[in-house]
Amino acid sequence: MAVKKVKTLPEQVQISELDCYLFGQGTHYDIYKKLGAHPSAEDGVPGMHFAVWAPNASAVYVIGSWNGWSESEYQMKRVGEGGIWALFIPGIGTGELYKYLIFGADGKKYYKADPYANASELRPGNASKTADISGFAWSDGKWMEERSKRDPVHSAMSIYECHIGSWMKHPDGTEDGFYTYRQFADRIAEYLKDMPYTHVELMGISEHPFDGSWGYQVTGYYAPTSRYGGPEDFMYLVNKLHKIGVGVILDWVPAHFCPDAHGLARFDGSCIYEDPDPRRGEHPDWGTKVFNLAKPEVKNFLIANVLYWQREYHVDGIRVDAVASMLYLDYGRKAGEWVPNIYGGRENLDAIEFFRHMNSVVRGSCPGFITIAEESTAWPNITGEIGGDGLGFTFKWNMGWMHDFCEYMKLDPVMRSGAHNLMTFAMSYNSSENYILPLSHDEVVHLKCSMLEKMPGYKVDKYANLRAGYTFMFGHSGKKLLFMGQEFGQEREWSEARELDWFLLANELNSGMQHYVGDLLKLYRKNSCLWTNDSDWGGFEWINADDRSRSIYSFVRKGGKEGSRNLLFVLNMTPMSYGDFRVGVPVKGNYDLVLNSALKKYGNTEDHDIGTVFKSIKGDCDFREQYIAFPLEPYAALVFSFRDGAGRKSVSGKKAKEAPGE
Repeated sequence: MAVKKVKTLPEQVQISELDCYLFGQGTHYDIYKKLGAHPSAEDGVPGMHFAVWAPNASAVYVIGSWNGWSESEYQMKRVGEGGIWALFIPGIGTGELYKYLIFGADGKKYYKADPYANASELRPGNASKTADISGFAWSDGKWMEERSKRDPVHSAMSIYECHIGSWMKHPDGTEDGFYTYRQFADRIAEYLKDMPYTHVELMGISEHPFDGSWGYQVTGYYAPTSRYGGPEDFMYLVNKLHKIGVGVILDWVPAHFCPDAHGLARFDGSCIYEDPDPRRGEHPDWGTKVFNLAKPEVKNFLIANVLYWQREYHVDGIRVDAVASMLYLDYGRKAGEWVPNIYGGRENLDAIEFFRHMNSVVRGSCPGFITIAEESTAWPNITGEIGGDGLGFTFKWNMGWMHDFCEYMKLDPVMRSGAHNLMTFAMSYNSSENYILPLSHDEVVHLKCSMLEKMPGYKVDKYANLRAGYTFMFGHSGKKLLFMGQEFGQEREWSEARELDWFLLANELNSGMQHYVGDLLKLYRKNSCLWTNDSDWGGFEWINADDRSRSIYSFVRKGGKEGSRNLLFVLNMTPMSYGDFRVGVPVKGNYDLVLNSALKKYGNTEDHDIGTVFKSIKGDCDFREQYIAFPLEPYAALVFSFRDGAGRKSVSGKKAKEAPGE
């Protein structure tokens, strides 16, 4: 057995009566430091300390690669009355494969991976792997300090949702072609220089056996997937992104777990992680198991897991998958397939308490940490202050906006006037939650088409439509999320089995789209009016929400302070052009054109340069006393900058353009 050298003599791991008590209460937030496999020492001899929760087991053994997987050499001892088993094995270092051999109360053998393992064997292997996650040389102190002072709700947030295994692959002919965490970190850091997202949201980081699940059927909640490297490699990725000013959000899956034999299901021969009643313990649509959130130890497992990623890997937030499936007992179930709560309702009271508990702990202990709910219903008060009446999430995905936006953008322009309200409805409820506008991976798979192929018209029209749609999204209240590939007009649906179609960037339409989204991201980060007041009407004002016949939208994003820099958006959602378009404006003064989607550099067929600065003119328009006039091209998205307050000087200082005919 080749044992790697230990960096320093590890501390002795012991499980005390207090550990057992707190775990039984569901409040041992450092339990991941006690359960699992950890470098330890006894009587000055280094080795590995193993501990596992298996309350109904009759016996538990550690089996591993260092002794040929012997099933009788290392029997664990029960600690206390809570069902924890532990054993110190001298001489074992990192990199060894192991499992727990559990003899269930039914007399059967169960070969299980460690639920708290910090590393795993590369699939199709499914053993756990000993690891030492201490000692990484973090250099993101400035980022961490600034994060603790940041208010995410009133800060810029533009998220790049990314799947490492299919973002980019090595052209070396290997079966997977995966970039390692370190290689991905270096490449994406370069990419984000020109595409200045504020955060990267990573799919499928927790260990999972099946690539096609995209990481949403987890077996190793405490292990970064071995597909791309080990724990220190993932730390390098987070550290690298922090050093360039980019946060890291993880997809986190507490709604269900993988039923594979080596995982959590029937862990000790009985249902200790899932509810034994299949009406509460199984998802019929997904073929997965459901966590039993009535058990303190299960809640502890999940809450400590968030703290683990937060503390040990410095991640900045989690996006919680399938929250609606947790909140409703009848989610995806027919009559007779679910059990009402004690009051006869469909609300999952255990899930409600769990989310409040989780958010109070993880947000309360780490200011600036973000929790995001993927919740698709009208459940009230998903977001808000911790300890309030709601669930305490920082943000909620606005699935209603996403659905309406996609349905509208798919329409032939002739039909858009009949669906005008799809683009305005979301503002009627915008103040009810802190929202993120998501165009995620779920919208570009399973025959839904890529974002580009959702668009109507000829090829050039599709790109023009998408530029206008993205501009509407970035102007609308709410934080932003785009899935990888959408920024350059990926034409095929996404597949986890291949890399993005980067070759498309040789085409002017795609490189133009990438350039345009990059400029949108820069505009977004530069102008605080786009993110300081996302959740109230103080940051948004319709100029004309009712131009149904022409399918044109105009609105203002406001900074909220007198003299602040504001932005006026004008969006033409049809192929019609207007040589003398007029839009009402809030104040007298100059309006600088800061973004024009109808330019050749963005992929437009012609360069429609309509000028730079537009001077307001006295006259009634859109129920305003002032207006500006300009040519409005087909599918054009225009953004103007102006100062709040009459007579303010143009921020560009350039000569103002008079209205046509003056």
